[in-house]
Amino acid sequence: MADFSNKVVYQIYPKSFRDTNGDGFGDIPGVIEKLDYLQELGVDYLWLTPFFPSPQHDNGYDVADYCAVDPKFGTMEDLEELIRQSEARGMGLMLDMVFNHTSTEHIWFQKALAGDETYQKYYIFKDGRPDRIPTNWQSKFGGPAWEYVPALKKWYLRLYDVTQADLNWDNPRVREELKEILRFWKNKGIKAFRFDVINLVSKPEVMEDDFLGDGRRFYSDGPHIHEYLKELVRDAGIEDFVTVGEMSSTSVEHCIRYSAPEEKELSMCFNFHHLKVDYKDGDKWALMPADYQKLKALFIEWQMEMQKGHGWNALFWCNHDQPRIVSRLGDETAYWKQSAKMLAGLIHFMRGTPYIYQGEEIGMLNAHYPSIEQYRDVESLNYYQILLKNGKTKKEALETLAARSRDNSRTPMQWNGERYGGFSETEPWLPMSAGFRKEITVEAQQKDQDSILSFYKKLIAMRKMYPVIAEGEISFLETGTDRVLAYRRKLGEQQIAVFCNLDGEKHTVKVDGAWRGDPVLLENYEARQMDPEGETYTMEPYEFMILGRV
Repeated sequence: MADFSNKVVYQIYPKSFRDTNGDGFGDIPGVIEKLDYLQELGVDYLWLTPFFPSPQHDNGYDVADYCAVDPKFGTMEDLEELIRQSEARGMGLMLDMVFNHTSTEHIWFQKALAGDETYQKYYIFKDGRPDRIPTNWQSKFGGPAWEYVPALKKWYLRLYDVTQADLNWDNPRVREELKEILRFWKNKGIKAFRFDVINLVSKPEVMEDDFLGDGRRFYSDGPHIHEYLKELVRDAGIEDFVTVGEMSSTSVEHCIRYSAPEEKELSMCFNFHHLKVDYKDGDKWALMPADYQKLKALFIEWQMEMQKGHGWNALFWCNHDQPRIVSRLGDETAYWKQSAKMLAGLIHFMRGTPYIYQGEEIGMLNAHYPSIEQYRDVESLNYYQILLKNGKTKKEALETLAARSRDNSRTPMQWNGERYGGFSETEPWLPMSAGFRKEITVEAQQKDQDSILSFYKKLIAMRKMYPVIAEGEISFLETGTDRVLAYRRKLGEQQIAVFCNLDGEKHTVKVDGAWRGDPVLLENYEARQMDPEGETYTMEPYEFMILGRV
């Protein structure tokens, strides 16, 4: 396995990163243009969300050709230049492989629709009548998880959009096709892979109705998932690559198996449990204040159990599917800067590999769109109608989307204070965030040594400078309040203690004499210091502090 403990990954959503040809749509030359910025930030891998040919029903996660570049993003020559220039700056490219499903426009599915039985076996088709659906499973985007094809008198499984047909991984020919795709990109110079919803690919042999949920318990971490992952990684020749799996509704036990080096499956895992602490009754579309006690408990469980089992965490708050974390768990106004820094520091010093989503390093905010016409995300548009059908008013439905929509993270990157934020010279494919402010731009923060951007540079530099951050053991400290999370990292004589006030109120914490006299290594308030003789310390709103001997 590759040595990745001190590495940092930066996620790029190319569609919203930088438009160089004036069509309002981000492109690969736009990524090339910003490589010096990314190098200066200090990141090691650039994760690009899909740029493959796609009808864009799900913003590229409906892939029509895995081995080509969609002309909207540029050419294969552009991508090859991006690979070369990234490598010259000490950065590798991580590609996003969507292997649970393909677009229904993919040639495999088109051949299946034409009656080719070989390609029908590439997908999960079930014979049946139009009035008798195979199971009651629900799509992740709302509605049934099956679609009927009258010409074939068959249903196909689609856990996501109707245009995203699930692949049949039980078919060895499918697995061979996917290995060949990885070999293709490996030969192009790609250094890492992210696998989209990879723990959903192994479906049960017998599919039955779920009377306790939406069906996910039958296919999450399915019967052959570990076997298939081992085979994929081994046969594609990517054992030494950095690989991360997106794990939907998974368990810590499975993630240990996915990421423990001796299992030879993946380098690390994304899990999303910590991002569901503001889901009322577990429902993404039902709002409630964040449960900080639960948040702390989840961090403690996953950090300690993964450490015990030799697994490895992908550390993140934001990605292309999640709302902006400052809007979600921080403060958009009075404590915008402090909360953004605290949230960043909280995960960057834990055990695992940090991921930064574009704009997170400058504290970008949710979109706050006042009209449904401004949304583009298929999931958001579907759930807007579902919310109305379930009795919500238009105002209530829009308030829910403002908090939950995936479009919150997909607004154009804010490079400068111009009309379209330096993303484009023309109207972008998705409107700018209503939270667009000149101080929330790269240009403004590059000039400010106290900026969120400067803070992120320090976080990344410290990971590379101090082995205790990358390699040390983690343990958690009792603070006496569920609003303050504190933990310690230790490696030999090196140790650090990290304190994070999770909300906008002052909180007094208990102070352990073992570290209270250590010097402050990093903080988000000026000239704060714990009293080496004191037994308590009162933290300011969203305060972040690291003490340590390094």
